[in-house]
Amino acid sequence: MLITKILKSVALGTCLAFAQTPAPDPKPAPQYALGPVEFSGLVDVYYSLAFNHPASRVNNLRNFDARANMFSLNMAKLEMQHAADPIGFRLDLGFGRAWDIFHVSEPKDAPAIMRNIPQAYISLAPPNTGGLTVDIGKFYTSAGAELTENNLTWSYSRAFLYANGPYYHFGIRTAKPITKWWTGGFQVINGWNNVEDNNSGKTFGLTSVMTGKKVAWSNTYYVGPEKTGTNKGYRHFWDTVLNLNPSERANMYLNFDYGVDKVPGGSGNSFWGVSFAQRYWLSKKVAFSPRVEYYKDNKGFITGTAQALKEVTMTFEYKFNDNFLSRLEYRRDWSDRAFFDRGNELANAKAMSTVTLGFVAYFAPKK
Repeated sequence: MLITKILKSVALGTCLAFAQTPAPDPKPAPQYALGPVEFSGLVDVYYSLAFNHPASRVNNLRNFDARANMFSLNMAKLEMQHAADPIGFRLDLGFGRAWDIFHVSEPKDAPAIMRNIPQAYISLAPPNTGGLTVDIGKFYTSAGAELTENNLTWSYSRAFLYANGPYYHFGIRTAKPITKWWTGGFQVINGWNNVEDNNSGKTFGLTSVMTGKKVAWSNTYYVGPEKTGTNKGYRHFWDTVLNLNPSERANMYLNFDYGVDKVPGGSGNSFWGVSFAQRYWLSKKVAFSPRVEYYKDNKGFITGTAQALKEVTMTFEYKFNDNFLSRLEYRRDWSDRAFFDRGNELANAKAMSTVTLGFVAYFAPKK
């Protein structure tokens, strides 16, 4: 009897204990927040004096110092970005003449708002993929030694290789580290400088970047149909850039481009060029950047005139602080054909010289 009472008492106490213990709350459904958005941007203005004094007030073949003998807004830009973790995005809003030049080859029926959106893409960084990144949308080209924004490059004006190459693409790009020093990538895009495709074909891109302590070597190859309304006649374009950084105060690059646009049933339109530039920091605030270049448009496919172009540029930069810089630049362009505007006459001169004074104010998140 005593044992039975003890067992009943223990059982009753256990039941009461379970009855008094509240049931755990159900596990909340997983939620994903995009996280903080980083803002950056710039305002870039300049005055360009053209010694030819063209009545058109146009500096031929220039990006982005395109307007002659006047003050001009090159670009204003606001950037919003969240790094992929594993999902992110990038959205740039742009205003100014630079973006008119940037988007000059867009089809006439393309949305006008695209002229004010230099970049807009979704970024993915899938976990457990060895550093793979995927961008989907509109993004700057992988080709070229010079970048679009003036606070990120050395000279105020852009070389012929930049001006006559692709600026941006719309589609998908990927990049993945192959080794500690080599990253490869693949792209599927609508084509050159168009958000909406002008044919049903696609352009493919291959990228390779090799980096060391004082040297970097990048290669980009694009191939695909670029003609309106037909997929015949592929355009091939190869860009290679060798960057050398012998010291903290000296940098240099060598850039070579070769392209050919195939003509169905005929020979192709080829073009090529080479550019060499250096940058020397004379002090913490003052830099000097010379650049020389040769560009050959064999049949006038790129510039509209079969010609050989040369240019020499000398740029002095004064950096007021981490958010404001100025550049004073002298540049002279030559052609073996009368191509540059002079006075009231179009394409009357074989050479053109300019002096440009530019100011760039910019901001970015503190690291």
